[in-house]
Amino acid sequence: MRFSAKHAVASAALLSSGVLAAALSAAAPASAAPTWAPADTAQIHPGTMMYTEGAQCTANFVYTDGAGTVYVGYAAHCAGTGSSTDTNGCTTQSLPLGTKVTFNEGGSLIDEGTQVGTGTLAYSSWDAMKKAGETDPNTCAYNDLALVKVDAADVSKVNPSIPFWGGPTGIDTNGTAAGDRVYTYGNSSLRAGVAALSPHTGISLGDQAADGGWSHPLYTVTPGIPGDSGSGFVSADGKAIGVLSTLGLAPLPASNNIGDIAKEIAYASSHGVSGLQLVNGTEPFSPIL
Repeated sequence: MRFSAKHAVASAALLSSGVLAAALSAAAPASAAPTWAPADTAQIHPGTMMYTEGAQCTANFVYTDGAGTVYVGYAAHCAGTGSSTDTNGCTTQSLPLGTKVTFNEGGSLIDEGTQVGTGTLAYSSWDAMKKAGETDPNTCAYNDLALVKVDAADVSKVNPSIPFWGGPTGIDTNGTAAGDRVYTYGNSSLRAGVAALSPHTGISLGDQAADGGWSHPLYTVTPGIPGDSGSGFVSADGKAIGVLSTLGLAPLPASNNIGDIAKEIAYASSHGVSGLQLVNGTEPFSPIL
């Protein structure tokens, strides 16, 4: 089930799959590197609540492109305009690029908390797939990444480190095997801002060959819930694996599915965001709960 949470209402739906493009680590032209805020005071980072026209999701990772633009990622379905059961990104409509997105702290079912920054929707895999006429069923089902360009006035508030865990330390390109440990930081408004409930650890259920490497099903100690959608998952060595997209109903009830971040970045790089790169955290990764 999808994981975006509405202000005062939670909704969810199914999603997953796609193809690896060649541009995964294409070198970007030299440009001034952003100066990141200290991790312990940064207000925008992986795990920050993101609101788009009332729908709440969780930031996954920080990215830059060939021009040095700073983006924060979440799930493309968080800007979708269909119902919670519309899972095909190639056919479901989305809010237009340029839509305002806010970064918030302390959001709950009662209110959206304190706004700490703003950005604009700069890329949506759902929008890109429709424009490209994408037909591959795995790509349509699992390519679920959106990028929000952080407003210039708020870039100084950004740090790329994942709260509690640290990292990411790079991008995982080998997939997951059954039993592999995974780590995430979900920040649903349904948790009423209780930070101690956000860090999760779990295990992979093993990649499914039929998905072409696009989806990584897993179980976490406490399953992802509406509002956690878009949050990033990392491996036992801190490498980014994927982005939380769906809640599985069958054949693995209460499992979560994450879309493969390597494939999602490659698709974005070849469909409008030249030189897109994930930014490593400034804090070391520590897999201790």
